[in-house]
Amino acid sequence: MSIKVVNVSKTYKNQTAVNALSFEINKGEIVGFLGPNGAGKSTTMKMLMGYICPTEGELFICGTKVLSDKNTTNKNIGYLPEHNPLYKEMFVKEYLGFVAQIHGVDKHQVELVIKQTGLTPEASKKIHQLSKGYQQRVGLAAALIHNPEVLILDEPTTGLDPNQLIEIRELIKEIGKKKTVLFSTHIMQEVEAVCDRVIIINNGDLKVDAKLSELKAGQLQTIQVTFDFKIEEQFVSRIKELKSYNNYHDNDWEFVFDTEEDKRSDIFDFAQEQGLKILQMNTKNKTLEALFKEVTQ
Repeated sequence: MSIKVVNVSKTYKNQTAVNALSFEINKGEIVGFLGPNGAGKSTTMKMLMGYICPTEGELFICGTKVLSDKNTTNKNIGYLPEHNPLYKEMFVKEYLGFVAQIHGVDKHQVELVIKQTGLTPEASKKIHQLSKGYQQRVGLAAALIHNPEVLILDEPTTGLDPNQLIEIRELIKEIGKKKTVLFSTHIMQEVEAVCDRVIIINNGDLKVDAKLSELKAGQLQTIQVTFDFKIEEQFVSRIKELKSYNNYHDNDWEFVFDTEEDKRSDIFDFAQEQGLKILQMNTKNKTLEALFKEVTQ
């Protein structure tokens, strides 16, 4: 078990930031840690790092109680905070060498993380000369320098452009093949693209803890279609695996399927068979964003 949180609460005077929170994360999982602003995400991450103490409960990293052995915790965990703290007047290789020295690891590790995070072309530049995306890579390299088993990333894609988002996303996925990653973000598409599992908290309470595959399984697939001509209801029933349908306006139909398989191709086939053209088609599947709104509002 890489991360274990057991009935953890954190209270500041009369305000509860985290309320009896419990979850476990196994080695090799990439877990999206979601919640609105003020939900308790950063507080939980700081408690996992040992930066702040819980009011109640216990936290474990790789089987070690966080507060009982901070040195072991620091060896087993790498952390990239939301506001990436970098000495921007230093050269990339110089900065990572400095971080390696703090962790007491061989400087050979610097070359390894530079290669791992794709920083080789930028290694001889000063950090302030790098794009935001490459500065995030430097932060990730610093978090990986001591080869920890657990990586905690707090909003690592904030402020990145679309290309940089893709680059960091792919880097996190690659890192997650060998390490446990707890990944906090407000971008639902990033979670769906990167994570195996999602944990959602709101007002310090656990709302959802499930694999993404489980959340998607069993969901009804709804497709709205506009044809160029009106069709008779008797023909619609010929569409394969159709659970229900509704002709809500003239040539506008809503088809509901009880399957994970994308049924848009079947609707195209049906239209071709009936000599129809599709003027518009939209899917209304329940997304992670919709689930997030549902449990946090």
